[in-house]
Amino acid sequence: MPKEAFGDDHPFLPQDQLLTFEEIVRLARAFRAHGLDKIRLTGGEPLLRKGIEDLVAMLATEFPGIDLTLTTNGSALKARAPALRRAGLMRLTVSLDSLDDATFRAMNDVDFPVAKVLEAIDAAGAAGFAPIKVNMVVKRGVNDTHVVDMARHFRGSGHIVRFIEYMDVGSTNGWRMDDVIASAEIVRRIHEEFPLVAADPQYKGEVAERWRYADGSGEIGVISSVTQAFCSTCTRARLSTDGSLYTCLFAQRGYDLRGLMRGGADDAALVAAVGAIWQGRDDRYSEIRTAATAKARKVEMSYIGG
Repeated sequence: MPKEAFGDDHPFLPQDQLLTFEEIVRLARAFRAHGLDKIRLTGGEPLLRKGIEDLVAMLATEFPGIDLTLTTNGSALKARAPALRRAGLMRLTVSLDSLDDATFRAMNDVDFPVAKVLEAIDAAGAAGFAPIKVNMVVKRGVNDTHVVDMARHFRGSGHIVRFIEYMDVGSTNGWRMDDVIASAEIVRRIHEEFPLVAADPQYKGEVAERWRYADGSGEIGVISSVTQAFCSTCTRARLSTDGSLYTCLFAQRGYDLRGLMRGGADDAALVAAVGAIWQGRDDRYSEIRTAATAKARKVEMSYIGG
């Protein structure tokens, strides 16, 4: 959340505008009726939500065996990893854009050190999370020279680094196409140092293209939303903390499920609403991206997650 857009005086939403944990579970049931098989808790930073372990436990109990995962910047993970695991969280993704401390502090804009994130990853591994996925957004001239270092650090660790093309999410990150390093270039750079072989996707609609190290020391992934759009196979919906449903990461508007739910809609009506919204989706932003659409006002990633 850029400081110039979200300063110290930026107002938080009143608590009664946020979905309760019970409402989140209820809406998840409506999605489950349409085949939902994965729930990811994200943000912003989800570990800032008071009692997040309770939500994890509620979801794990309501949907036994569902792929329940969480994406975090790692700042509060070290102390909470054991409780999250006990609550039923299955997998973790940690954001880490560079191993160079100065670069990382500049990118996170809150002067948080790399060492603390690495400690959190180790603590989460000790708590039973394996493999942990480590997300690195690659931006030309900022951290692209650190790609091979990141691969080297986690190669053989059991964890999986996913290199993500710098995307034009929201309207505040100053995105330019010139700043994008194509995933093919990322793979080429790593392959020159550590030979890679392509790996098959693990499920239909998987957004990360998988590559294994030829010597068997693990794998990496690349996410190519800019240069290799996957709109036609996208299976992700995003529910904001105040109950709006977004059918695309680059959406300009959401659908108010909180109002429907609090207005007295029964479960059947919620199921029908979710189905109608998803059936009517025609999102193709990444396929039709132009300079004009890139500048259009879109929902911020800090609002709906990645």
